[in-house]
Amino acid sequence: MVLTFFPASKAEPKIMLPRLYLRPPVRGDWKEWAELRAVSRDFLAPWEPLWPDDALTRSAYRRRLAAYSEDWARDHGYAFFIFRRQDDALVGGITLANVRRGVAQTCSFGYWIGRPYSRNGFMTEAVHGGCTFAFDEMNLHRVEAACLPHNEASKGVLRKCGFRYEGLAQRYLKINGKWRDHMQFALLREEFYPDLGGV
Repeated sequence: MVLTFFPASKAEPKIMLPRLYLRPPVRGDWKEWAELRAVSRDFLAPWEPLWPDDALTRSAYRRRLAAYSEDWARDHGYAFFIFRRQDDALVGGITLANVRRGVAQTCSFGYWIGRPYSRNGFMTEAVHGGCTFAFDEMNLHRVEAACLPHNEASKGVLRKCGFRYEGLAQRYLKINGKWRDHMQFALLREEFYPDLGGV
């Protein structure tokens, strides 16, 4: 897979992929984001924290953007929206969060896709692109991800991208109002780029 990285301008794509591109969210994305999340609510709710009453409002979206911007500036996290190249349709989002530097050089990976775009391989492509960003641009050593044990689609994405199952974290995250066990996965830089060995 060939990726093209662009400068860190929010006015243009950040990561180009064969069928998709990833870029940081901007204010002008609110309406399309809110519409996609609304039509996908029943599809996404079982896998996410409870949505607040104002989850899809413009003001809540602006707060979200402010948090993304602060995380990016502090090197704490990097959020991207995923767009389909053929028509610029927003299909989902990925986040590289909880960045730990020093001796860890790791982050936690999260993602979501709208119901109309699921089961097309888009998320596998986007996660692969996000991992390339993590290892090449962020210079991380390890990327972690977690999913509910019965989320077969998410487990499939992680395995296709080379993530290894490492164990079960009990009551790891509060999802849809309940503390839920999660399967923990990880991907190391040398597994993503095997020619590097242990560098």
